[in-house]
Amino acid sequence: MTYTHLIAATALALAAAGAHAQAPSAVTPPPVPEAANATTAAAVPAPVEVVARQAGFVKTLKGSVQLQEAAGAAARPAQAGDALLPGGRITTGPDSAASVVLRDGTTLVVGPSSQMELKAFSFDMTTHEGTLLAALLKGSLRMITGLLGKAHPEAVRIETQFAFVGVRGTDFIVQADEQP
Repeated sequence: MTYTHLIAATALALAAAGAHAQAPSAVTPPPVPEAANATTAAAVPAPVEVVARQAGFVKTLKGSVQLQEAAGAAARPAQAGDALLPGGRITTGPDSAASVVLRDGTTLVVGPSSQMELKAFSFDMTTHEGTLLAALLKGSLRMITGLLGKAHPEAVRIETQFAFVGVRGTDFIVQADEQP
């Protein structure tokens, strides 16, 4: 990752964090659009089901960002407000980035030429208990922890090809290069 890319990813994260700081403490997911017609309705989960499973949403994006809703599903261009479900994957192109806000307030900023999969996420707003497991398959990721990471840091993990990152702070950047 070049210094310029790091600066761009940090700026995107700060903008997302600033917007999050002005928002109410409980993260409200964006509305889920209804299916356009009966043929797509069968392929798309019901809006209530999506909101119930939703881990977070795409807050901001820059450049070419693809969203894959589940393993084996086709990737599509991401848009601000798109739901991110456990098992979902975000892929960014060169000079691209995306920030995702999870239900507990955690902000994930996926840097240029990166791929991140949200393997597992659960969060109870009452007890602040749950789990967060994300895999950085390549590229860079900046994470600003939310309520889960602050209350139960042992429940938050980032996986790369070579190591697991356990959260002990509230803001960090991790990079995973592809194998030569």
